Amino acid sequence: MREIFSRVEENSVVAIETEVDLECDKKSFPWLLSVFIKAIGSNEGFDALETFLETKESLILALEHNGSAFYVGSREHDGWRELYFYVKSAKNLETVVTKMLSQSGCKFESSIVKDAKWDFYHKNLYPTELEFHHIESDKIIALLEEEGDMLKASREVEHYVSFDTQTQKERFSQNVLESGFAFKDDISSEEFEYGVAVVKNHPVTKEAVAKVVQELYELLKKEHGYYEGWSTVLVDTQS
Repeated sequence: MREIFSRVEENSVVAIETEVDLECDKKSFPWLLSVFIKAIGSNEGFDALETFLETKESLILALEHNGSAFYVGSREHDGWRELYFYVKSAKNLETVVTKMLSQSGCKFESSIVKDAKWDFYHKNLYPTELEFHHIESDKIIALLEEEGDMLKASREVEHYVSFDTQTQKERFSQNVLESGFAFKDDISSEEFEYGVAVVKNHPVTKEAVAKVVQELYELLKKEHGYYEGWSTVLVDTQS
């Protein structure tokens, strides 16, 4: 499954796509193949997103067709689109890349380095726990938008948090009230007995939700808690 999210690195926003459910023996793919494609002028090359995406998928199919490589994700920033693959051998794959991209008219580069522990993937492509929460929030927001929700309208939003112990839950509940949230209900599940639903009025734009989720995340991590997501009511143009 591919997930898309953004990350700020050195004051620059990096758009990241990553494969999060890879089913392969990582030890069998110890080499990292990187392909860098320059986004250039408006009338040529890969400036047209559709053309880039088609070529990207063609390159993925060409490299993966015999099981010699796995596409693991991409990064886009500073005018470059970067594609990453883990491969069994350092031989010949750069030839495939050159053959496919040399006729594009675009500037491109490629390299292969040893990365047996998949350090690049884990550090630069795989989402953190908080980034996974932002990804799930974006999916909910997209569904609300499809239903005609007025995302900028403030409304009561419920957030759910779970803990391993009652003491952790009680300390969090006190701290979260001091941060402008209100207690809604006690919750529990098969996995966690101690949970709480808190509410806060705020819009459900991507920026507003991300800010609130990060605030909650920082509070609950002080008590070693787990963020379980959020829900709200639809606010449409007829409301």
